[in-house]
Amino acid sequence: MADSGRAVVAGGLGGPEVLRVVEVAAPDPGPGEVQVRVHAAGVNPWDWKSYAPGSGARPPVRLGQEVAGVVRAVGPGVRWYSVGDAVVAWPVAGAYADVVTVPQGVLVRRPDRLDVAQAAGLLAAGVAAVHAVDATDVGSDDVVLVHGASGGVGRLAVQLAVLRGARVLATASSASHDCLRSMGAEPVTYGPGLLDRLRHLEARLGRVTVAIDAAGSPEALDTSVALVADRTRVATLVALDRAAGLGVLALGHGPGADPGRAVREAARSQLTALAADGSLDVHVTATYPLEEAAAAHRRSREGHAGGKLVLVTR
Repeated sequence: MADSGRAVVAGGLGGPEVLRVVEVAAPDPGPGEVQVRVHAAGVNPWDWKSYAPGSGARPPVRLGQEVAGVVRAVGPGVRWYSVGDAVVAWPVAGAYADVVTVPQGVLVRRPDRLDVAQAAGLLAAGVAAVHAVDATDVGSDDVVLVHGASGGVGRLAVQLAVLRGARVLATASSASHDCLRSMGAEPVTYGPGLLDRLRHLEARLGRVTVAIDAAGSPEALDTSVALVADRTRVATLVALDRAAGLGVLALGHGPGADPGRAVREAARSQLTALAADGSLDVHVTATYPLEEAAAAHRRSREGHAGGKLVLVTR
């Protein structure tokens, strides 16, 4: 018989004030499915965009895409997971909950050394970062410009590019510069004069050969195409509507964008291994109990969280 548990839903369209916690059924797993007791769920911009006015959603809307937890039950035909296994899951429908039931194919094991909150904030941003460095073919001879480098995707893109041996220029506010230097990047303050500052740094570090836009501002793409000679090595994960007109790569889920399904699915095990051995730092800025999802969304909407926000259920 199906169990029940808490879940966060958007009861209407609007801002975080429409969020509420309700009791929902936690269905038993069917063939090929796994039921997971959620310990933590990552907060991502898409979560609050999904119930914004004009989103086209029909409330109530279940929220959340990524979780870390423990296998609670397995359905018929599940071969790779057993009750008690620590796991991470992405993509998940309705991750802000005590319990979720998911296809086994969205799971990866959580290594013991990987903190549960970090695991919950890793995959949604991480697979996008992997997609970006793969699509632009980042290598050891490259100078890579990452816009929005203090955000969830940008921080991981910086680290992945450094792991590939590239030199990295990272745009962010001055508050994030020390952190970016610790990752091996050269931080650059965004805003008026950015192009001139980047050209000055090129004199020391070499010509920028790759640009990854995780910010979405006009400045980000404008400076990228001004610097990078080969526009097929400029990628945006945010400003998808401008990509075609500029001849740059659009990555993600939107009209004309490359969803990168195979790359993103294959990246899950790679990301958990790199985070577990310390090669990737998943910086969790703050955790919130499930009941305070609205507060987490308010902070996420401000756009300056400086890392990942995570909901915890235990």
